[in-house]
Amino acid sequence: MNTDSSPFSRFSFDPCSSFYQFLSTQRPELLPIARWGTIPGQQGSSENFLSSGLPAWPHGTTVLAFTYQNGVLIAGDRRATEGYQIAANRMDKVFQTDEFSAMAIAGAAGPCVEMAKLFRIELEHYEKLDGKPLTCEGKATRLGYMVKANFPMVMQGLVVIPLFVGYDQKRGLGRLFKYDITGGRYEDTDFHAVGSGGKDARLTLKEHFRKHLPEDKAVHVAIRALSNAAEEDVGTGGPDLLRKIFPLVKLVDAQGVRDVDDSTLATICQELYSEEREP
Repeated sequence: MNTDSSPFSRFSFDPCSSFYQFLSTQRPELLPIARWGTIPGQQGSSENFLSSGLPAWPHGTTVLAFTYQNGVLIAGDRRATEGYQIAANRMDKVFQTDEFSAMAIAGAAGPCVEMAKLFRIELEHYEKLDGKPLTCEGKATRLGYMVKANFPMVMQGLVVIPLFVGYDQKRGLGRLFKYDITGGRYEDTDFHAVGSGGKDARLTLKEHFRKHLPEDKAVHVAIRALSNAAEEDVGTGGPDLLRKIFPLVKLVDAQGVRDVDDSTLATICQELYSEEREP
């Protein structure tokens, strides 16, 4: 019988490689569901919450991802809305989760950011215990479990919808996974976009996406899709050349996860702006 009263003693008896599962059993109060899942005096959807006269929680939109010649691209605008107001213009919605994967999330901003951070720890925890990283498929599956666990928060209107991308080193290609609110996981070989401007972004991707796009063309298509979504959706923020606010764009390929720098994005945004002004 174990008599060690050390707060770290439980680690020796829990071989589980899932940090999320470990947290669920040992410190469930630290999970997003415990922190966000109960709104005092409020039940039902976010529409009911907004109509109650209480402050709305910030929501982030729009994010997209698609495959290109060397791997997979993932991007998101920077706006967060709070009811009918703009809550933030520089929100980060695209996160690196490990060396060869990234995720983007649309939905309730607080739970979104917490899920992204928790998922990154989940992957680190697995690699430290098993001595090797999860496969691309395994990462996507783990994220699906976390989305499924978030379902009670969905019933409170705190919806979190992620996109997950990774470079599959065994197969030598970029892969894209989308999810529904119940944790259902679906792989898409071409493109997808979610959020309030997701439909508009998908329309642009449908028109301009081509398989095996070179890197520069892929970034151009991503910026065009987000810019077009911003024109149709008030919740999506377009590029702001004056204040130098540009979408977040990450490339995931055999080199790992890389950010597209602001100078490159500024040039592309200026080209699109000039193109629209041409007669």
